[in-house]
Amino acid sequence: MNRILILGGSGFIGNALYKELAPFFDVHATYKTDSKVFEKNKHFHQFDYELESLDVLLDNLKPKFIVTAVRGNVNSLLRMHFEISDYIDNRDCKVIFLSSANVFDRFTNYPSYEYDKTLSESIYGRFKIRIENELLRKPVSKYVICRIPMIYGTGSPRLNEIKDQLKRNEAIEVFPNVVINATHIKKLVQQLHYIINRRRRGIFHLGSRNLIHHIDLVSDICERLGTPTPLLKQVFDSNEDRHLAVLPKDNLLPKHLQLTIEDVVESSIAL
Repeated sequence: MNRILILGGSGFIGNALYKELAPFFDVHATYKTDSKVFEKNKHFHQFDYELESLDVLLDNLKPKFIVTAVRGNVNSLLRMHFEISDYIDNRDCKVIFLSSANVFDRFTNYPSYEYDKTLSESIYGRFKIRIENELLRKPVSKYVICRIPMIYGTGSPRLNEIKDQLKRNEAIEVFPNVVINATHIKKLVQQLHYIINRRRRGIFHLGSRNLIHHIDLVSDICERLGTPTPLLKQVFDSNEDRHLAVLPKDNLLPKHLQLTIEDVVESSIAL
């Protein structure tokens, strides 16, 4: 039985993934805050990771795949992920951990590949590394680690913020010396669908094949939205180019699931 549990199913990524997977699998998801919409859906389960143990939900659902797409209190999330780590040890299931490009934010001179050493100077990046390291101690059949760069696309918080700032004629903060890759939500959930369906394992970098300066990406998106000369606030955090990009090399997905920066820009006007 290919039952999937998405932790954080009410969030941006989790809800998009639920909609992608639900027609094909027995998908369950969690939400935290009271919601009449989710209460009516018998496949959504109210769960507060800060106050509750996950064990009861896992024992009741017995998922084959556990996707962690929760954000919030770092200490509570660490405890929850260690619960999941213990749970999968003696059961026929695996965890799909949505990690971040920030696990490499200490490295600045080049993009990072799947099996490069992780090192972070940010709290968020170090939090993700702790969970990754816990999973990497297990057999590779027990986990998938998906490192994800900046996410754009319809409904994404980043794109919504850009649209709001353009509407209010506010300055958009950009980083001229930061070289990144990116993704958009539609392609991301398709990639995760493939990884689950094909029983892939290991570490995946789910970003565009090519790189761009952050300022250029935001400028291109603004132009695609109909504002070719947006008001930009340039933030220089270094004198040299600094890379924050995760590129795939060892675990490549099929060509129809790969994407470019141009696809990310185009997704800004997708319906």
